[in-house]
Amino acid sequence: MIRPSPVFLGIVGVAVLGGVLTALANQDDYYTFDGPGALAITGTVLLVLGGWAVSLCLHEFGHAWFAYRGGDKQVYFKGYLTLDPRRYTDPVLSIVLPLLFLLIGAIPLPGGAVWINHHALRSRATQSVVSLAGPLSNLVLGVLIAVVVSAVPMPVGLAAGLSVLALFQVLAFVLNILPIPGLDGWGAIEPWLSYEAQRFGAKVRPWAPLVLFALIIGVPQVGNTIFGWADDLYTTLGGSPLAVVGYDAFKFWNF
Repeated sequence: MIRPSPVFLGIVGVAVLGGVLTALANQDDYYTFDGPGALAITGTVLLVLGGWAVSLCLHEFGHAWFAYRGGDKQVYFKGYLTLDPRRYTDPVLSIVLPLLFLLIGAIPLPGGAVWINHHALRSRATQSVVSLAGPLSNLVLGVLIAVVVSAVPMPVGLAAGLSVLALFQVLAFVLNILPIPGLDGWGAIEPWLSYEAQRFGAKVRPWAPLVLFALIIGVPQVGNTIFGWADDLYTTLGGSPLAVVGYDAFKFWNF
């Protein structure tokens, strides 16, 4: 049933390569005022971007898997269970654009990727579960990474890169769980709303997330509030403060 594609395995390889480079980087590179060395920068960028691309695939796989279990068998024939981003509805919007947003603005943009036939799902509860499966996969992945960082001794560079990746997973969960049309949080409550509310959601779904991200970028109070929620949750889950070090290395090229 689950057949990871060569493309997905290649993405995993990029993340692993980044992890190796961060582990080999000089520890002092992560604490100097004028920024980390080239090896630390390269390793952190590859680790975070590769890891984020992996999480995007897992996010969409979560939607597809629970949809398959809930009655939509077409997701299998569409190749959604192969973890292959080429199978998605729009690979550019689903993979390329989120990676670009992450690289430029450190915003883990959710990607709309797999088409689910909600009419084939067994119940409203199943529809909610399918919608929640994506963001919950980000949260679970963030928790797992944070636990590994805290429990397994490792070089500071690798710990820093993994920590900022975990923070981005938590931030993606917080963003995508918001009850805004076009995001999974809305998808979870939509089956339980009135017909009028569902119609309204369908009308604003194409541009509502864009308005949200414009507010995050353009209105500091909005961005600071949402990022604050994510940071509080990350800390509550036991996330390492080395995320700050990893973030500085990841964003050094843009200073």
